[in-house]
Amino acid sequence: MKKEASQTEKMSVSIVIPAYNEENAIVQQIESVQEALLPLGVQYEIIVVDDGSEDQTAKCAKETGVKVLHHPKNRGYGAALKNGIKEAENEIIIIIDADGTYPADAIPPMLEKIFEYDMVVGARVGENVHVPLERKPAKWFLQKLASYLAGDKIEDLNSGLRVMKKSIVERFYHLLPSGFSFTTTITLAFLCNDYLVHYHPIPYHRRIGRSKIRSVDAYHFLLLIIRTIVFFNPLKVFLPMGALFFCMGLAKFVYDIFLENLSESAIFGFLGAFIIWAIGLMSDQIARVSAKQG
Repeated sequence: MKKEASQTEKMSVSIVIPAYNEENAIVQQIESVQEALLPLGVQYEIIVVDDGSEDQTAKCAKETGVKVLHHPKNRGYGAALKNGIKEAENEIIIIIDADGTYPADAIPPMLEKIFEYDMVVGARVGENVHVPLERKPAKWFLQKLASYLAGDKIEDLNSGLRVMKKSIVERFYHLLPSGFSFTTTITLAFLCNDYLVHYHPIPYHRRIGRSKIRSVDAYHFLLLIIRTIVFFNPLKVFLPMGALFFCMGLAKFVYDIFLENLSESAIFGFLGAFIIWAIGLMSDQIARVSAKQG
């Protein structure tokens, strides 16, 4: 523990806080982050990215003395994070939401883990986790699907509190979306490229103000998960899909044998399976070549 503490004292970190209409919470969150980092003795900068707020978010943040970046119009959660990370001066990046849902006091133990891992995620699996009931089914399904496709257990797919290494994040800038799916994409990108990810249990508080996430975003998350996995590991998608068509064709073929009448649908099932598998193999080769070039 003493060794880790001495390493932490020598660290320089950048904290990026994306904010959109968070005038009632931004000052409190900035002060919470400062209080969490003060005992560590680390060198740090706090960057608040005002994403086109229509209230006094930018003014409130500036009054605390931190660095404030301003978007003239709302560009999205991911765009705010990318801009903040781009302007960050340090290799170790901390992102945390401005709405007070994520506990800043979880940052110190998460920082200690960044010496062993490439990304540390604040996983909302601890005590006192407040997740709206209507989001739980979609959240559970998307997390299970992403874990299967990524080939690794994901304890929190889209947590807004995490510690990352800037040099690795920059590798995936061209893939990172401008919306809320930024965190989902960066999680899958790290896992699919064999980077080490650690999940640190944290509580999750009721937010201050209104949520910006809509129910339709679950559909967008689903498409994003599939698209990201197809980009990095296409066989995870194409092999099961082809197997489904093959089994359907085989079942119809067996059924037709008893009727002594081979139908076109059985043939189409087999052909569909082989075509999907062929596309998957070609996609896999393209993904491997792209990874080497990157």
